[in-house]
Amino acid sequence: MIKAGMTIKEAAEYWVCTMNAIPQDMLRCVMEHGDSYWQEVTLPSAGDRVYSYEHGEGEIRKVLGENGPYKVEFDNGEVAECEEGDISVIYDTDLPMWGTMWSFGDSCDDWWLEEDDGLRKMSDCGFRIYYSDEYGYYYGIDGAGYDFYEYHWVPLYKARGLQWHDPEVEE
Repeated sequence: MIKAGMTIKEAAEYWVCTMNAIPQDMLRCVMEHGDSYWQEVTLPSAGDRVYSYEHGEGEIRKVLGENGPYKVEFDNGEVAECEEGDISVIYDTDLPMWGTMWSFGDSCDDWWLEEDDGLRKMSDCGFRIYYSDEYGYYYGIDGAGYDFYEYHWVPLYKARGLQWHDPEVEE
């Protein structure tokens, strides 16, 4: 679906409009059933603040493989390669700060997320991702004070490999 004159941002906006908006209050009802009904599946990404029992707090500088190891620069000056189980990402809350989260409206996007390295790519685009056996995947943005399309949605559109925009408009 390439539309003449459509920019990448417009194409990303169109794609987001096809997604299901989910109020966090609804997700909190799922969360009340305990960890066996939902789990956060966001993968650690470059720039994330992390905690390690061995080294303390630090920041991931580089992801060295699909699921680690991670090159972490710790606040004490140490730099170490850590496996996923050796670090915990530090979040302020159990859900992203905005009251709305999303799920994909198209099963092709769900397949991409689950089977085609989508978890890694979405995590790297700054999304927090959750999974429920009953409701599938849902995700949100944990940020404020900047353009979400520029920093999250357009990079996700590109990572997803969508090409609904007019390439000539972008040149």
